[in-house]
Amino acid sequence: MAIGIIFGVILFALVAGGIVLSVFLWKKRNRRWVGPVVSASALLLFVLIPFSFRTVDPGEVAVVKHLGKATAVRTSGTYFDFWITEGYARYDAKVQNLDIDTNTYSKDAQTMDIAMNVQFAIKQDRAIEIAEQYGSLDSLGKRITSVAEATSKSTLSSYSAMEIIENRAQISVEVETEVKSAIDDTFFVNIEKVVLTNIDFSDAFEQTVEDKMIAEQEKLKAEYEKETALVKAQQELEVAKLQAQARIEEARGDAEAKLLAARAEADAMKAKSVEVARALGFTITETPVFETDENGEEVQTGVEYDIDFSGKTQEEIALIVDYLKYIEYLNAWDGKLPSVVLGENSGSVLVPLG
Repeated sequence: MAIGIIFGVILFALVAGGIVLSVFLWKKRNRRWVGPVVSASALLLFVLIPFSFRTVDPGEVAVVKHLGKATAVRTSGTYFDFWITEGYARYDAKVQNLDIDTNTYSKDAQTMDIAMNVQFAIKQDRAIEIAEQYGSLDSLGKRITSVAEATSKSTLSSYSAMEIIENRAQISVEVETEVKSAIDDTFFVNIEKVVLTNIDFSDAFEQTVEDKMIAEQEKLKAEYEKETALVKAQQELEVAKLQAQARIEEARGDAEAKLLAARAEADAMKAKSVEVARALGFTITETPVFETDENGEEVQTGVEYDIDFSGKTQEEIALIVDYLKYIEYLNAWDGKLPSVVLGENSGSVLVPLG
């Protein structure tokens, strides 16, 4: 276009110069034809040349039509095509956006309004086919819109309303795949992207879905509270069991401790009675006591002391007998037979080892 303007200015200057020259020569009555010829030639060139320079902008493609028939494609740049016989049909080669709004039905007959966006760009090397079959970019866009609508409706109708709600992202990808497949090479475009921007069901259905979700949430909450209460009850039961077991073990330990203390005291009294008898001059006879262990071997478990009462006064015998009766009392409480045996003239005391 800039080159055409420059040529136009130059030729316009030649036309103006020719007119001036014609006037000058006319007055001189010399070669009067020169001026008109120059002016006419410059005017003819002014009409033919500048308008034949064409510029195609970046992001644009032009189809050259020779007397109405598409013959060539021009991409961005400046070209010289004779404007009287060569016409230009220009097309936007940038990515186009189609915003589509329509309505359809799901598999379970729920109505829905859908909004989608289709982005496409024409194939520049197929611009002649676009010019011949569709004419304008608007006509091509309308055709793409109709195919995208039909394809998306067909895809969505194979799903129930709840499936569409729950799997919208996956279904949107499927719609894109199906639309790209449907808009084949006969459209001479590249589909860049297909997006389901909105799916809107009826108010009644959406209210039903909301009520259902609320009911499910309340159900889940009730189940959670029930499980929480059950877990808490089980924990409390385990704690109670542990506390009861602890009390049992504590009581058992106290009882065993008391039993061991009583036995120790009894053993000490037994040994003390022997020492008292020996101090009072009683005759003491020691007899080892043996028992068979789990391996069948004889093991000494204690010593039995025999106290001879012969030749002793009643007061001396009574002192020893009182000691032995006290020992017998200590041993009687645990249900075992006393290990103190009293005779007419003697008494025996069994003292365990250790």
